Amino acid sequence: MKVEDVKKLREMTSLGVKDCKNALQEASGDVDKALTILRQKGIRMMEKRQGRVAQQGRIESYVHFGGNLGVLVEVNCETDFVARTDVFKAFTKDIAMQVAAASPVYVSREEIPESEAEGVKDIEAYAKQYCLLDQQFIKDSKLTIAEYLKNIVSQTGEKVVIRRFVRFVVGE
Repeated sequence: MKVEDVKKLREMTSLGVKDCKNALQEASGDVDKALTILRQKGIRMMEKRQGRVAQQGRIESYVHFGGNLGVLVEVNCETDFVARTDVFKAFTKDIAMQVAAASPVYVSREEIPESEAEGVKDIEAYAKQYCLLDQQFIKDSKLTIAEYLKNIVSQTGEKVVIRRFVRFVVGE
């Protein structure tokens, strides 16, 4: 295992040295396999935390240059400690910018009213356009917001929930 590989994996995931090193050892030094192992670990961690309550968090704002577009986003986590971390703050800022740029209507597919969903021919395409969690992340088109959220859960070790958002545009 090379130190450069550990460093590369850390830069890709923002996880600790120990986590990256363990994943590389498990993957016999293969960075791609280690990345897959870390993602699976994050998914398992997210599933374990589903029953937990996320009542702490942040309300993040974003006002676009010129002041004609603004967003408020509520993102919750389990503890105020995590809510104050740079990782969590950066995540909330990214989500606010995503809402400003991509104009989602719903956080998830579950929020689409049945009456509206019945009139949609391709629900997958509709969800990718109008549901925040299904959208491609504007800063990294290889990720969806749901995948970005899983990465944040694995980094913080807590349940993280994008609770709600509102988008304001002058004249609308």
